[in-house]
Amino acid sequence: MMNANNQYRIETDTLGSVMVPSSAYYGAQTQRALDNFPISGLRLPRSFIRAQGIIKAAAATINVELGTLSPELGKAIIQASEEVIDGKWDQDFVVDVYQAGAGTSQNMNANEIIAHRASEILGGSTQVHANDDVNMSQSTNDTFPSALNIAAVETLNQKFLPALSQLHQELQKKADQFMPVLKSGRTHLHDGIPIRLGQEFSGYAGTIKSIYDELMANVDALYQLGLGGNAIGTSIDLQPGYIPKIIEEVSKRTSLPFRQPNNMFTFMQNMNEPMRCMLTLKELAIHLIKITSDLRLLSSGPRTGLAEISLPPVQPGSTIMPGKINPAILEMTHMVCCQIIGYETAIATAVTAGQLEINVMMPMIAYTFLHALEIFTNAIEILTKKCISGIEANEEKCRRWMEESLALVTGLSPKIGYDMASQIGMEAEEQSKTLKQILQDKGMLTAEISQGIDPNRMV
Repeated sequence: MMNANNQYRIETDTLGSVMVPSSAYYGAQTQRALDNFPISGLRLPRSFIRAQGIIKAAAATINVELGTLSPELGKAIIQASEEVIDGKWDQDFVVDVYQAGAGTSQNMNANEIIAHRASEILGGSTQVHANDDVNMSQSTNDTFPSALNIAAVETLNQKFLPALSQLHQELQKKADQFMPVLKSGRTHLHDGIPIRLGQEFSGYAGTIKSIYDELMANVDALYQLGLGGNAIGTSIDLQPGYIPKIIEEVSKRTSLPFRQPNNMFTFMQNMNEPMRCMLTLKELAIHLIKITSDLRLLSSGPRTGLAEISLPPVQPGSTIMPGKINPAILEMTHMVCCQIIGYETAIATAVTAGQLEINVMMPMIAYTFLHALEIFTNAIEILTKKCISGIEANEEKCRRWMEESLALVTGLSPKIGYDMASQIGMEAEEQSKTLKQILQDKGMLTAEISQGIDPNRMV
């Protein structure tokens, strides 16, 4: 029923009448969520809405096949759901991230949009019901975590893992490129024995590869979908064969190997897979903070720092110091990594709120996890493209620091003993001379001793 100026319409639910904007495709329960939760202005992302559409289309397809939904209604619901998949009604997905527990409002937002649009497709002669028709054979409790897994797997496969793989490849290219470059190693931020710059970068590449492999295992676990678990895992009110058929239909629509959970009740009770994947993202963030901090240190200067590598300049670095260039991309990456670590803590805290048959913190978990994947993907892509791929070695500076390093004395220990080697090192430091100069002053610079402090023989 429309009001006089058609600005809103009156819709009803089990609690009574609600005014809904006349142009909105959502209904009464979504409007109540808008009124109840004006919290952040944040919405669940496109990847999650797409996953909701996939589940609704798959459910309607199987319900028609099993004879519980008429072909006419099913066809209209599938068309409306596919429009949701394509993003046609994103503007009507309006529920705040911080909403009623478990995501009931988000599920009804999807149900109401699809029901409204399906009724429209049918010419208005048949009213499609959001609960009885669109939500048939479903519950928020099984569809919401399943939508999260679908959204996460698609994002990981299509965006995040390719970005991480590209970062690994670029670091490995730099490792190969820099392998001829000798430099001083450092431990405790003090002089260490020589190392190849390429060896240093190979360590970075290997670290990223190990995280990539861990994430592949996380993705495999995310292929579990609890569709058909319904309210608490008992699959109430379902036709025989519904569960394998809907999972097969989702797999068909996504071209991904989704499967039933190892234990339906475990799936319903917990958010294990998102939590474990987020923990791996936190591990990656910790490693990237280490790598980007190393690169900032190695590129420090250019006159008063190590300056062993040069970063590609991307923007002026100071509003007061002309010509200053800062490691902006590395700093941005570090900030994103800090956010990822915070997000992992938020998700871990939310996972502890699971009680009995359900974790009601799912909306916050879903938003945080998917947003983490989004910003981390973007940061890694920019890091690779605008920083790693353009790094160059300053071979002269690397050689200079290496030749001045007192740690070269390590090569003398097997020849003259630890104590004598230590004394020579201390004399070099006190007199501000190189080891070679001290050895020459003492008449000890024989061919054998020269070999002992030759950096090429130490790496």
